[in-house]
Amino acid sequence: MEAFALLLAATLNAGTVLALAALGLLINERAGVVNLGAEGMMLVAAVIGFATAVNTGSDTLAFVAGAAAGGVLAAAFGVLAIYLNTNQVATGLALSLFGVGFSAFIGQPFVQAKLGERPRFEIPVLADIPFVGPAFFKQHPMVYLAILLTIGLGWFLYRSRAGLVLRAVGESPESAHALGYPVRRIRMAAVILGGALCGVSGAYISTVYTPLWVEGMIAGKGWIALALTTFATWRPARVLLGAYLFGGVTMLQFHLQGEGVQIPSQLLTALPYLATIVVLVLISRNATWIRVNMPASLGKPFFPGS
Repeated sequence: MEAFALLLAATLNAGTVLALAALGLLINERAGVVNLGAEGMMLVAAVIGFATAVNTGSDTLAFVAGAAAGGVLAAAFGVLAIYLNTNQVATGLALSLFGVGFSAFIGQPFVQAKLGERPRFEIPVLADIPFVGPAFFKQHPMVYLAILLTIGLGWFLYRSRAGLVLRAVGESPESAHALGYPVRRIRMAAVILGGALCGVSGAYISTVYTPLWVEGMIAGKGWIALALTTFATWRPARVLLGAYLFGGVTMLQFHLQGEGVQIPSQLLTALPYLATIVVLVLISRNATWIRVNMPASLGKPFFPGS
């Protein structure tokens, strides 16, 4: 039972990484913009967040720096894809490739750097409950913030006027423009906010999840987060559940290795990506279901004068 509690705790930790990035991408896509640059944004944010934590000793400043880095890269993407009407897919891929190279370049001085002693968090009284305490109440505050963010985003999208406008922009930007809403500015704001959340996720990886910096340490998590938005049919609560599912698969490989299960380590390492492919294949079999839930103008450019 103790081992299972630790597995649950690790699942929440790993799922938070994916949830933060996927919720950011969900905001983008609800506004009708596809940003494939999550991997690159997370990498740049990871190295900048780590460098900030090394030089200041503050994880909070590291998260702020990571969010700023992700937001700046997302803004560059937004200028190209939203205002200059470049192809969103090609621009996102270029951003991802840029992030991989740029993070490796600026991260060279920090490869051997180490952070100070990591703080330990727990909720008093609740953390002492057998099994439940170690599993759920000894987490980093960002784990609980991700849950609150999911609830808040669900309320925003389905219960607020601003959320309704955002969804309208993703469904029919022409109609929203005809009603007087600044479609491009709304999309730009959504893209920057989404990039900032990807940046927080990247900084969380390098300062909390695996407190170090190595080249390419995101290791495909940005792509999994992107797949999660489709897996969750663009709904925040499903994004969080999907993030925990994939986080559990990721942690399961380490648990099985620790238990001495005789399975090739390469296969265990591939489990999260195999799970991603299987889920996407299963979802794609029902094209009507995807079409009903997907924002109608997803990936389509908007020309105000047309």
